[in-house]
Amino acid sequence: MEAELIAVDNVVTMILWTKLFMEWQGYPIEKNILYQDNKSAILLEENGRKSAGKRSRAIDICYFFITDQVEKGNVKIKYCPTDDMIADFMTMPLQGEKFRKFRDLILGPQE
Repeated sequence: MEAELIAVDNVVTMILWTKLFMEWQGYPIEKNILYQDNKSAILLEENGRKSAGKRSRAIDICYFFITDQVEKGNVKIKYCPTDDMIADFMTMPLQGEKFRKFRDLILGPQE
């Protein structure tokens, strides 16, 4: 789970930079939603140390930058089931029906 928190910490930084860049160009950003398929990670990201158990106490406090950004309303974290996580198309080797499902979502239906 620590690897997921580190990745989300990096992504939140990029989200905030992109949000500021777009707003400076005159494009207002109303919502920043980060989809996550790990419910335990969502609890840590939203609640910080309050949700940390014995096994997660070693996670460095710097990763709770995410919690701060959620509290400020700069980013919202929502649960997305693994079977619907479209990012898997770019990050995992997929086969069969799951590959076709995500391919069609990204590229449009294939004939």
